Amino acid sequence: MPKRGSPVHVATTRRHYKGKVYETHLLRRSYREGGKVKNETLGNLSHLPSELIDLLRRALAGERFVSLDEWELAPGLPHGHVIAVLGMMKRLGLEKLFEAQHSRQRDLVMGMIAARLLEPASKLATTRLWKQSTLAGELNLEAADEDELYAAMDWLLARQERIEKRLARLHLKSGALVLYDLSSSYMEGRRCSLAHVGYSRDGKKGTLQIEYGLITDAEGRPVAIEVFAGNTGDPATVASQVDKLKRRFGLERVVLVSDRGMLTSARLRELEKVGGVGWITALRAPQIQALVESGSLQLSIFDEHNLAEIQDDRYPGERLVVCKNPLLAGERARKRKDLLRATEAKLAPIQERVAEARLAGKDRIGLAVGKVIDRHKVAKHLLVEITENGLQVRRNQASIEAEAALDGIYVLRTSVPSESLESAEVVRGYKLLVKIERAFRSFKSVDLQVRPVRHWAEKRVRAHVFLCMLAYYVQWHLEQAWAPLLFKDEAPPQATDPVGPAQRSAQALRKARTQRLQDGSPVHSFRTLLGELKTLTRSRVLPPKAPATAAFDKVSTPTPFQARALALLELTAQPHV
Repeated sequence: MPKRGSPVHVATTRRHYKGKVYETHLLRRSYREGGKVKNETLGNLSHLPSELIDLLRRALAGERFVSLDEWELAPGLPHGHVIAVLGMMKRLGLEKLFEAQHSRQRDLVMGMIAARLLEPASKLATTRLWKQSTLAGELNLEAADEDELYAAMDWLLARQERIEKRLARLHLKSGALVLYDLSSSYMEGRRCSLAHVGYSRDGKKGTLQIEYGLITDAEGRPVAIEVFAGNTGDPATVASQVDKLKRRFGLERVVLVSDRGMLTSARLRELEKVGGVGWITALRAPQIQALVESGSLQLSIFDEHNLAEIQDDRYPGERLVVCKNPLLAGERARKRKDLLRATEAKLAPIQERVAEARLAGKDRIGLAVGKVIDRHKVAKHLLVEITENGLQVRRNQASIEAEAALDGIYVLRTSVPSESLESAEVVRGYKLLVKIERAFRSFKSVDLQVRPVRHWAEKRVRAHVFLCMLAYYVQWHLEQAWAPLLFKDEAPPQATDPVGPAQRSAQALRKARTQRLQDGSPVHSFRTLLGELKTLTRSRVLPPKAPATAAFDKVSTPTPFQARALALLELTAQPHV
């Protein structure tokens, strides 16, 4: 009888002999004969490599195999850093802060904030750069041009007050400490109405600039920002911030922490008229000297303690917390010595010219000396005698010693009663300003690059700075989540001595010393960690002889470090965020 239906397959048998397992792979054909299924062995495949046997088995089972050359693979786009940033933004519910309903403008704003973190650039450059990653695809912004971005900035600015109010509701509580400080950034061009010459914190003297005041919570998390004209004095910005905290944010009580240049005596007198506003600030050096001269501050108080409270009639109803930090004293002494040497070095050539009669005349000598004498702010420590044909410069030891006596001494002033805030907590509260300084460093450094400001329309300048604040809001939370991978201290111990330098945990010190994590991988900065994630790519794959609808995305396999970084954000390397 003829054999019918001859499906061929690979059959594997195993037998145990003397503790070993022997496998036999046979090529067989099944057929039915006389109502029974029988098998015919066509060959022994046991001598073939296991992967070839598996391939043959799958092919005989019906799988179709094609050459890799037949697949279409689009160039891979950086994807991991996009997953991280967009994932954190969605985790924070940032889009809901902007607008409850989905809109094109909301997507554009999300894209600009993410781009500011991933690769900060001008708005025109952003439309070019974000197509070089998966960012535009994730938010469907491939066709967006700079005009759309400018319109979205206007849309965002119109919602700034509402967004800041929502952030304040999340992070500011009545009676809590609120940090406020001011910084500046130089401008490109001369057309912006906000751009003026003022005190430059960028070290760009004589350039047009803007100023912006940042409000954060006690942890340094940004809540609100306001742009001021570049020639605005620091104290002049305080009133609007207090009004924002009290009226817009609805805080019944607030303790404002700001530096000595912001909360001047005149400004504090105005705050007395506003109910529910406490404050912590510091005295300037001349005010401290006045306390010493009046006897209110006895320097012998530091013989046994580095922190104490004193009273003075010139500060009625206030608490004065005096502190002395030996490390700060040493640093100030060193700096004064270096500045004196630098000034004397600049004066030496002038003295030589006078001695050689190449420079004469009291007025001419005085003009030459005047150009350098106060460049380093130590003129008060030098005694200068100028005659028609002579120049003598010597140090004023009395002035130097008087200033040295106050090295390392600072005095904090506060309106908060002791039952609400002890002396040590006043000191710790003032030191929190370092967190807002860190925010400004991120604004201006390679992280966010708020400067140079390439806009000139006032509303666009304000929107640009607000975008940078929102980007830092995301960065702040990313750094908290990524603390185990960064140089950041995960759990800094609270210093027993509030006056002394901040303490770092043993783990943070080890990371700084070895620049390695416990598993041997490198410790990163925020920017280099994003760069590490950038190498995790996503590619578009089109199967051979298939319609375009059959294309799919393929994400490269993350490295253990990339997987860990994403896991800390509760994310995985999926094709879509």
